[in-house]
Amino acid sequence: MNALFTSTGFLRYGGAVLLLVGIVGVLGVFNNFSFFSLDTGENYAHLALGIVGMAVGFGISNVSLHRLLTWVLFITALFFTVIGFFLPDGGALSNGAFASPNFYGLANLENPADSILHLVVAAWAGLAIYMERKAPMMAAKPMGTMR
Repeated sequence: MNALFTSTGFLRYGGAVLLLVGIVGVLGVFNNFSFFSLDTGENYAHLALGIVGMAVGFGISNVSLHRLLTWVLFITALFFTVIGFFLPDGGALSNGAFASPNFYGLANLENPADSILHLVVAAWAGLAIYMERKAPMMAAKPMGTMR
């Protein structure tokens, strides 16, 4: 099975992608595009999720925890995908913040660019969950063996 499509791989590599998106957002690389801009609230969320994903993916070997966090990120990304299509425009971006952030005053979810980004994350997490469920189970050890 491809490592990208496991919960551990998703946390490791998806975490790296989210960390990179957060860093790019903090640096303001996309702040001049009206179609896709990253504001301060989103940058903090992407940085935090990226750091946590990578820390758990690389630092903790509990696959059950990896699966749980992948489910949490799948549901979260799916939620922000759907809600992003219904929120109004947050106004113009200036100094890393929108005039009227459209998500509880914390962040602005542009439509459709943010929703597409969140959909890609949700699809990746969902595929990792699905692929792990489809993977063959490990062969049972014969009775009487200790290890």
